[in-house]
Amino acid sequence: MRVGYGAARNTIREAVKLLVSRGLVETRPGLGTFVTRQVEPLITVLAAVSLPTEHGSTFSGDDEGLGGIAAQGRTPSTSAPQVNVQPATDDIAERLGVPVGAQVVGRRQECYIDGKPWSLRTSYYPFEFVARGATDLVRAERLPGGAASYLERSLRLVQVGYQDDVLVRAPTIDEARFLELPDVGRSSVLTIARTCYQSAEHQIAPFKVRVTVLPAERIVLKFKSGAVPEDTLPEESVRGDSLPGDHSPGGLTRSTSVRQA
Repeated sequence: MRVGYGAARNTIREAVKLLVSRGLVETRPGLGTFVTRQVEPLITVLAAVSLPTEHGSTFSGDDEGLGGIAAQGRTPSTSAPQVNVQPATDDIAERLGVPVGAQVVGRRQECYIDGKPWSLRTSYYPFEFVARGATDLVRAERLPGGAASYLERSLRLVQVGYQDDVLVRAPTIDEARFLELPDVGRSSVLTIARTCYQSAEHQIAPFKVRVTVLPAERIVLKFKSGAVPEDTLPEESVRGDSLPGDHSPGGLTRSTSVRQA
């Protein structure tokens, strides 16, 4: 660049830093600077509506949203679940309404779109569900119709609503490795913690927590409520630039709580 364009060394250094900050290139110590693989973001619409399922409840199973992905011309797939029984962490215990350290069943899946690693999804359930008869929760295989339908059939547990808590954080080393993130220190992941609720003894109580982790630049969240026209996001927003009126980096750095019932 110095020879071809007559640019100063400091100008080139600042230009590379700018490209790195926008995720367009990455630097590899001892190797040089490389163009990063660009990924087309997935558009997800969060709307205050309920959709019936074949079992009569108003929510679908573990594969909810896959139909919407396919409708965008993408091909979704998931791995077989990795199942373990573990003590509930502070966060999971609070969301599930169980004591810290209580036994919970964790079902972790790797999710792909168009054959590329896309997100990590882990669902947590109170272990008491297994003792009550939902023994398939601890089997390392997919549940026909999804976990929500299975719990409805086995325990007559019907989901009546959910709350999504959305936040942005730095990825763990394992997350960065699976998601193929170029730089753990520079990349961010979007974490969506969904707490699902049932109606038990005339009270609304949590019964499942699902945590989805994916790179922040791979999804565009659209919040809709009421009568709104169908529209498309501006191209610059889909690329991950800040939305109009949003002065935070990437347009998705604030924590947002979404409820649906």
